[in-house]
Amino acid sequence: MKTNYKVATALLAGAAIGGAAIQALHAQAKPPAYIVIPILKINDAAAFKTGVTDKVKPEDLKAAGGEWVIRNTKFTSLDGTPPERLVVIKFDTLEKAQAFSNTAAQKDINAARMKSTNSLSFIVEGFTN
Repeated sequence: MKTNYKVATALLAGAAIGGAAIQALHAQAKPPAYIVIPILKINDAAAFKTGVTDKVKPEDLKAAGGEWVIRNTKFTSLDGTPPERLVVIKFDTLEKAQAFSNTAAQKDINAARMKSTNSLSFIVEGFTN
């Protein structure tokens, strides 16, 4: 009988330690980060195509650890006027998003975007589940 209590106590203790370890791991997880680029108005379509659209390389994005979540021009307006185009790129961490944004290729694309559009860009952190 005493052996059964020892085994039950050991099982409960193991479950409690496992649960605490899982909680600690979740608390340490970094939230994903998103680069958000609403393009409000394209002022020079030809310059936008040659300086931005034609220069975007999916392999560069993938190599940096990013993936497109949204890259579209089709919207259903709920309130206000939507942008002409919206791009949202997901990264595992804020640091990866910042590193991608600071690459020479992305700086060139951003400069061309700023010259040919009325737009903005920012990084926002998501949340972990």
